[in-house]
Amino acid sequence: MGTRERASWTRARLGRAGPTLDLLTAHFDRHTYAPHAHDEFTVGVTVGGSEVIAYRGGHIHSYPGSIVVLEPGEMHTGGPAAADGYAYQALYADPALLTDGTLGVLPHFRDPVLHDLELATALRAAHTDISACPDPLEAESRLPWLLTALAHRHSTARASTDTVPGADHIARTVRDRLADELLEPPSLADLATDLGLSRYQLLRAFRTATGVPPYAWLAQHRVSRARRLLESGLRPAEVAGLVGFADQAHLTRWFRRVLGVTPAAYRNSVQDAAG
Repeated sequence: MGTRERASWTRARLGRAGPTLDLLTAHFDRHTYAPHAHDEFTVGVTVGGSEVIAYRGGHIHSYPGSIVVLEPGEMHTGGPAAADGYAYQALYADPALLTDGTLGVLPHFRDPVLHDLELATALRAAHTDISACPDPLEAESRLPWLLTALAHRHSTARASTDTVPGADHIARTVRDRLADELLEPPSLADLATDLGLSRYQLLRAFRTATGVPPYAWLAQHRVSRARRLLESGLRPAEVAGLVGFADQAHLTRWFRRVLGVTPAAYRNSVQDAAG
């Protein structure tokens, strides 16, 4: 059987006009990286096979479900640890993304290979969804939150203990802005600055008050708007852009999550009922 050397790169933007974050999905049978370092934190989840990485004067091994965290400036390699190769999903995070929600000291990960099934599963899901559709609000709602959780759970950084009063008011303000600007929603960083908060504080307050992150609330709001437009006779391809989804596939993904049917099936059923 031939080798399976596959890699795809996605650049997501964290909020409208915000900074970018790169995501890599790779499966290598033979590829071995030359020694190199990154300016960012490299956070990867191994999804198949096993990898061996030269790091900090020794060698580390990762297996399916392992989270690997390589710190900025640390020289490392990477290659297959066995004949079946290795597959992983990685993201490259600016150090500031791991200090939000902590006491501000750059986090240090004493153990670069972590075993945290819940966090690994969440990182994989976010990576997969955002690689498929790099929506700025979704990327900004999910990735910084998970990176802060990574720093809280596994690094030397101490979590900030300040509570965020007025979570309901904060959530109402954010919801109103997102609903008013659903075609081009503002970044969470800008909303947080307007409210005198950090982005992490805004996310925590919003989740406390609503039970969901901002992108999920906005997606459900867009689905509600889409229903009314579909009922008026518009086609799903037209509706997607009118309510702020990237394309019809993006509309369909969320419509099914919220209502259990596709937009086309919903439109047909309500049109039949009206007839």
